Amino acid sequence: MILLTGGTGLLGSHLLFDLLKSGREVRAIKRTAGNVETVRRVFSYYIDNSDELMGKIEWVNADLMDNGAIEDAMDGISEVYHAGAMVSFFPKDHKEMLKVNIEGTANLVNQAIESGVSKFCYVSSVATLGRAENDEVSNEETYWVPSKKNSVYGVSKYGGEREVWRGIEEGLNAVIINPSVILGPGFWKKNSGLFRLVFEGLKFYTRGVNGYVGVRDVSRAMIGLMDGNHFGKRFICSAENLSYQELFILMAKHLGKPAPFFNVPPAMTSIAWRVEAVRAFLTGSKPEVTREMATTTAQVYTYSTEKLRNALGFQFQPVEEIIREVCEVYRRERVVSSK
Repeated sequence: MILLTGGTGLLGSHLLFDLLKSGREVRAIKRTAGNVETVRRVFSYYIDNSDELMGKIEWVNADLMDNGAIEDAMDGISEVYHAGAMVSFFPKDHKEMLKVNIEGTANLVNQAIESGVSKFCYVSSVATLGRAENDEVSNEETYWVPSKKNSVYGVSKYGGEREVWRGIEEGLNAVIINPSVILGPGFWKKNSGLFRLVFEGLKFYTRGVNGYVGVRDVSRAMIGLMDGNHFGKRFICSAENLSYQELFILMAKHLGKPAPFFNVPPAMTSIAWRVEAVRAFLTGSKPEVTREMATTTAQVYTYSTEKLRNALGFQFQPVEEIIREVCEVYRRERVVSSK
């Protein structure tokens, strides 16, 4: 049986779908407040009988910080897909995120070793890679360098990745996948929020460049790496490198909306996050823009996926095709929700 963490998230829900469709038995960890109805909705994007597939999931309420609960969840498990993580760019969440993403991963690794798990896949991030000099392309050998430009999320995933490398040294058959920005449907207030922002009339873009990949490709790559026993290695998973302007133009095109037209220079983004911090403080709300967000969107990050392509003969879905499909789902759900 397979154990999956993060099953109620964007990547986890799609990975659940792909594992179940291939006939595998899956036990999925979720927090008590985890919303399985979002998973059901994701399934419905791809099949008509989503309830039937949902009935095959063995849900377990557990917290990665609870060693006893993790031990129970690991009973009878032969493979682990660790897709669960906390993602936040808000300072008040940083302490908890570091704890969950590092210590929670360590707990899972320790229990996997103790339980004799045969295969382990860890979802890391391109945020754990070093940044190639002179805007050159980063690959798996571009190693982490401490820097003020590193996000706390990146620090937390780097710490989690180190725990997996430690597990590998202790005999765990583990593989690490480093996705770039994951594009997929269904999580319009979180991971898929850019689609919502463009639909609602986003007017601004920054000079930054980043990598993007479809959620189904990340799921497919994870399963391929596990089935192919590509252990003791890490693999970047990124379909294309696009500027934010290029990304937003594609989203606007397929949403039938005007593309953002105002280029925000780095100096202006530094002003924006400070103004937003004051507004959030005065209103008691979360800031829409943080310093980490402003720093990230102004940087040029590009990635090579040659290693993954060679290992699996992997072919990525083009980013525009992914965006078109996600926009179709978004527009369809907007129509349904407005009735």
